[in-house]
Amino acid sequence: MTDKQSIWVFGYGSLIWRPDFEFVGKRVAQLGGYQRRFWQGSTDHRGVPEAPGRVVTLLAGSAEDECWGVAYQIAGQAAREIIDALDYRERGGYVQRMEILRDRNGEQFESLVYIATPANPNYLGPASDEAIARQIIPSVGPSGANLEYLLELAQALRDHAIDDPHVFALERAALSQLAAMRQ
Repeated sequence: MTDKQSIWVFGYGSLIWRPDFEFVGKRVAQLGGYQRRFWQGSTDHRGVPEAPGRVVTLLAGSAEDECWGVAYQIAGQAAREIIDALDYRERGGYVQRMEILRDRNGEQFESLVYIATPANPNYLGPASDEAIARQIIPSVGPSGANLEYLLELAQALRDHAIDDPHVFALERAALSQLAAMRQ
């Protein structure tokens, strides 16, 4: 990558609300054929090895499935450093893929996407909303509380007018469990 080139990076989890890198462009976009799911274990950010948290990954689905998020354009000399930092940030089982995204205007563009497949050792897989919420609520790791991750993601999706029934169902389950604990 030369200093004049740029690359897009797709955020569908914490990158939506906490990109923590400089970018020269930003747009809401979707990746077709995938669903966002809280099926990836986090032992390095939102949990620890003895008590993993849960974060999102992408699950390949049908042609009708789509995952909306935010794509960031990074460019110049900083792009290589940003990608290296993202590789470190996403080290807990995620791999890079180049995928075609579509923005709200229908424009297609290529983007780097980090996906944690079921083959990685931190993959936790499906569980009920209540079980996932029970795991998220107490989990804390070096990057903070797992509950913060869930609530910030849900709010960021709302802020970008993105509907995600899975995330919002988990948010409701977690808030309901918290309310029951306080009684």
